[in-house]
Formats: sequence, structure tokens, C-alpha cells
Amino acid sequence: MIYLDHAATTPVPRAVADAMYAVLTEQFGNPSAQYAMGLHMKNQVSVWRETVARALDCPPGQLHFTSCGTEGDNWAIQAALWQNRHLGRHVVTTAVEHSAVGQACAWMEKQGCEVSYVSPEADGGISAEKILSAVRPDTALVSVMLVNNELGSVYPVSEIARGLQEKNPKTLLHTDAVQGFLKVNCSARALGADFVTVSAHKIGGPKGIGALYISPRVRNPRPLLPGGGQEGGLRSGTEATAQIAGFAKAVELRTENLAQKLAHMAAIKAYAVEQLCAIDDLTIIGSGTAPHILAVSLVGWPSQNIVNDLSEQGICISAGSACHQGKPSHVVAALKLPKRTAGGVIRLSFGPETTQADIDACAAALRRHHDTRLPML
Repeated sequence: MIYLDHAATTPVPRAVADAMYAVLTEQFGNPSAQYAMGLHMKNQVSVWRETVARALDCPPGQLHFTSCGTEGDNWAIQAALWQNRHLGRHVVTTAVEHSAVGQACAWMEKQGCEVSYVSPEADGGISAEKILSAVRPDTALVSVMLVNNELGSVYPVSEIARGLQEKNPKTLLHTDAVQGFLKVNCSARALGADFVTVSAHKIGGPKGIGALYISPRVRNPRPLLPGGGQEGGLRSGTEATAQIAGFAKAVELRTENLAQKLAHMAAIKAYAVEQLCAIDDLTIIGSGTAPHILAVSLVGWPSQNIVNDLSEQGICISAGSACHQGKPSHVVAALKLPKRTAGGVIRLSFGPETTQADIDACAAALRRHHDTRLPML
């Protein structure tokens, strides 16, 4: 199998699985228990939290474990609107956010909030000026992702943070950094956001675990889950110790020689551009600079047909976000591409394990698809 869909999820290294297995079978104590095994696990959760927080460049006490990126995004949006309930109920976001943010904002509209959706340029980019121009005195929250999961566009979160301090200091800023964590500069301190969402399964960790950074500016944040007081009383429920252990181990592994891994992914992406652009009717979509995501279109050939054909040959790519489950992508729609171009958009995404041979095989399969299948769009 040739796996070129790392933006959807990533393979779990054996060391991560082993770390989780040890917790499941040997170190299975409840961190809230008062005997030795429980106290040991409470200490271990603190150590693992420090590992993830160090990678995100934030104090461990401000990092809260969640079940996934979607939960973190929803929690951030709800907490921000609660924090600023006396300021207003206006939200600024983009038209190309992950559905975890887009659908959460749509739900808040049903609750009486007003949401401004900022459209991207034709290349997928969105400037800080464009975001800030949508901010009003009653804007409670701005939510802008760090890296677009379909295009690889990197958005100017730190610049937006600085602009908000000048224009409306009370407005809170959230960034969905799920695709940016350990892929681009993702320091919570440098970004200046009040909420930063990350997830484990995009960096070689298990599914079912993520984290949300909440800045000190968010005073007494509204709990997501009241109960037994875990996660500083903000997200109660027995800690998912095995998943947390796997998250921390994945962070450890990914941060080893990280600069080299990022350079490798960027080189693989450049090689893919070179090889794919030699295929007739294939064009690059957007100008995303993230090292691990490349969107292209085989103009005139339906993307789902391409995905199915390559899947039969053991090559895994996608027609956009895995969360769309075959539905048309709102991200591609926001670019206002010609119909035949939009209909042929596919996404390749890379990891440290991706090789030039993987790209060669994918390029050959796409060329065969082009040469043997009739265009339908």
C-alpha cells in the first residue's frame, strides 16, 4: 500500500502502540485513585501533559486534554462566546474552516449569534487585513485555522492576534492548529491566540485524543463537562490514560530531528509538483506553503472516480477532507474555480515516511487514469 493521505490520519509507530499497551495492561490505575497505582498514573498524566505542552510552547497548566480536534474547536467557540457574552454575539471566521469550526459556527447562528464568513482569494490565501476588516466592536470571537486541511494554505494567525490587540483587545482569538501542529511554526506563545486546538492522530498518535490550549486571558473559562473535576475542573471524566500516553510518545518521536523531517516533507512535495505537472490536464490548486499538503486537479476527471481507481491499485489519496465523506468540499467551492477544475480536485498529503518512489507510483497511476478513462465533467 502507498499511503498519501497523512492529512486525514497518520500511521501509528510501534513505539506509540507499545506505550499505550503498557498503560492498558500494566499501568491501568485511575489517576483519581488515592492508592499507589492511582497516584503513579496521576503523576504520569502530568509528565505526558508537560511533553505535549512543551511541543506547543505553552505552560502545562493551560493545556487540557480532549477527545479530538472537533471537541477542542467546539469547546473553544463556546467558551469564547460565554467569556464575551457581555461584549456581543458576533463571530468572524473563514469560509474554508474545517467542518468542526464551520458547523459549530452554523449552530451558534441558530442560537442567535451572527457569523461573518471571510472568503479566500483564488489561491486559497486570506490576509490578516481581510479578517480584521470584518471585526466589529461586538465581535466576541475570531476563529481562523493555522493550516488549511485541503489546500495547505498557512494563515497569518499571529498577525491577526496583533491586529486584534489594536482594533478590539477584548475580542478572543481561536485557531484550529490540528494541521499545523509540528508541521509549521505552532508556538502558542508566538501565535498569540487565546485558544489553540491540536490533535494526536495527525502526528503519529492514536485517534480519540487531542488538546486545547486556553490562555490566561480567558478568566474562569466555562467548563465543557462539569463533574469530578478532572482537567482543572474544566473537562471532567476519567482521563484517557492510554491515549494520553500515546499522544505524548508520538510528540516525542515527531520532535526528534523535526527540522529534518519537515525539510524531507517539503522536498517530497516539491518533487510531487514536478512529477504531477508533467501530466496533461493536471493543475496545482492554491498556493499553500505547508510542507505536507498538495491539492491538484485533473481537470475534467471526477475526483471520486480518481480516488476509487487509485484505491484499487493500493494508492491512498483523497478528494478533500476525510470529514466530507464524499460530499462536495466547501473549501473548493469557496475558491470559485471553473466547474471542470473544481470537480477534479484531489489532495495528496505526506509524512516523514513518504518516499519519491511513492510519488512516482502515484504519478504513474494518475497518468494511466488520464489516458484510459474518458473525462466526464
